[in-house]
Amino acid sequence: MKYIILIGDGMSDYPVEELGNKTPLQAAKTPNMDMLAQKGSIGLVRNVPDGYPPGSDVAILSVLGYDPAKYYTGRSPLEAASIGVSLALDDLAVRCNLVTLGQNDGGVYPHTKNFGGGVYMDDFSADHITTEEARKIIKDIDRELGREGIRFYPGVSYRHLMVWNSGPDGLETTPPHDISGKEIKGYLPKGKGAQKLIELMNSSQMLLKEHPVNAGRKEKGHKPANSIWLWGQGRRPKMPTLKEKFGIEGSVISAVDLVKGVGIYAGLKVVNVPGATGYIDTNYKGKAEYALRELEEKDFVCVHVEAPDEAGHNGDLKNKIKAIEDFDREIVGRVLGGLSQFKNYRILVLPDHPTPVAKKTHTRDPVPFAIYPAEASRGKAFAEADAKNSGLFIEQGHKLIEMLLNRTGRGQ
Repeated sequence: MKYIILIGDGMSDYPVEELGNKTPLQAAKTPNMDMLAQKGSIGLVRNVPDGYPPGSDVAILSVLGYDPAKYYTGRSPLEAASIGVSLALDDLAVRCNLVTLGQNDGGVYPHTKNFGGGVYMDDFSADHITTEEARKIIKDIDRELGREGIRFYPGVSYRHLMVWNSGPDGLETTPPHDISGKEIKGYLPKGKGAQKLIELMNSSQMLLKEHPVNAGRKEKGHKPANSIWLWGQGRRPKMPTLKEKFGIEGSVISAVDLVKGVGIYAGLKVVNVPGATGYIDTNYKGKAEYALRELEEKDFVCVHVEAPDEAGHNGDLKNKIKAIEDFDREIVGRVLGGLSQFKNYRILVLPDHPTPVAKKTHTRDPVPFAIYPAEASRGKAFAEADAKNSGLFIEQGHKLIEMLLNRTGRGQ
């Protein structure tokens, strides 16, 4: 038996007046996901329990069968695994975004002594800075600011890592994508060790103000990466593998270090697809083809696509619908078309969490899912309303994989 999980990150949403009070999932043309809902089983699943941050770190753990109450220690340790950074027990991993800060007078943020006053989060992704550009910046930040047990490591695009040896517990930080367009003063780090993070963020602005990469970006009409933003801290988790839990081995395909990191802890093989960007220009076709290739030798594959989430964060309704349609056609459709070579298979399609375009950030609302083949709770379309009307609701998201596998875990 072959098992496939296809994740359209952040696809779920709220009704949008511009769409006649339809959600983007309802408005998008999704014949392949609709077929799964019509011939399989559709329902709602809560991947983010109450009391946990509504992000992909928590949600992807749930999707892969891990109870966040047992295994969630923070976002950054998961990303560290993907980057290849081995964490010591007392290391504190911290996500390091490259961001663009702006001033309320319309100017681009320069370094000032009054950090936070009148300054807002202009772009949490630094205008989707390229990985090549970002690596040059992070290398310089590590050389200039990496000291006293603190190191910086490059990741992909705007997503990077800081490791603080013997870093403290009790820090409170805010994801930059939660405060798009908002003044940052009320969202700076708090708690023990917060001043160190603020100093590092402040120092990065002096370094980046005249950085050659930013000079080149300005010439091309792109926003500069004029600050780092530190958040998502945590320590190394201890997790059983999927083989230990369910007796399956497989692969994970994603452009996002977080998802790759969860896969590594789950004992999955990370498959890197050329042209996978984590944005709307990602190599959809390549992801589907690589997934089918992995299934020739493995029991299980998980394919994650970030594009709908990025569009949601940007409040970009048009591109969110496009990303959903691309996901349906190029991922779901291609995978379904290639599964005929296998005698037995089961497929699960779902978002990890909603990323409503009106909010530009994640919420912890339940999301629709469809499993095929399955007998019960069929719907007319793959959308939030149909999933709710089905009457099938999985309250604990980490148990959904047991429904896919038609079995229960081994007690881990």
